[in-house]
Amino acid sequence: MNEVTVTVNGHRRHELVEPRLLLSDFIRHTLGLTGTHVGCEHGVCGACTVRLDGVAVRSCLMFAVQVDGAELQTVEGLAGNGKLTPLQAAFREAHALQCGFCTPGILMAAADLLDREQAPPSRAEITELLSGHLCRCTGYEPIVDAIAAAAGGSA
Repeated sequence: MNEVTVTVNGHRRHELVEPRLLLSDFIRHTLGLTGTHVGCEHGVCGACTVRLDGVAVRSCLMFAVQVDGAELQTVEGLAGNGKLTPLQAAFREAHALQCGFCTPGILMAAADLLDREQAPPSRAEITELLSGHLCRCTGYEPIVDAIAAAAGGSA
C-alpha cells in the first residue's frame, strides 16, 4: 500500500492505495465521488476527464499514486455552494446533455479550455476539444453552443 495525499475539490485527503489502483477508481470508490464516469477504460471516450493541477487528464489512464501532492478537481468541484458555474448553466440552457454520461468529462475539458484561452474559442477549437469525447445522445451541436455561450462568444 502507498500513502497518497491529494487536494480534491479544495479538500486535502490522505488515503492508502494499492500501487496499481487507477485514478478513476480511486475517485469513484475510495473518495466516493461518482460524477467521474468510466466508459472505455482506454482514454478514448473522455468520460473520466478530471483536472489535475489545472490541466484536463483522463483519469482511467493514470494511477492514484501519480497524484500524490497534486490538486485534483472533479465535476463535483465545479459548482460552489450549489450554484452552477456559467459553463454548467450554459449546458442547461442549450440542452447540451441528455443521458448525462459524457457530460462530466466534457464539462471538465471545457472548463480547462475556457480557463486557458484569453479570447473566446472558435467553433473549430471547441469542435477540436470535443473530438476526444464520445457522446451518443446530443449530436454535439448543443454542446458546442453551450461552450461558446459560456465563453461569452458567438462562435
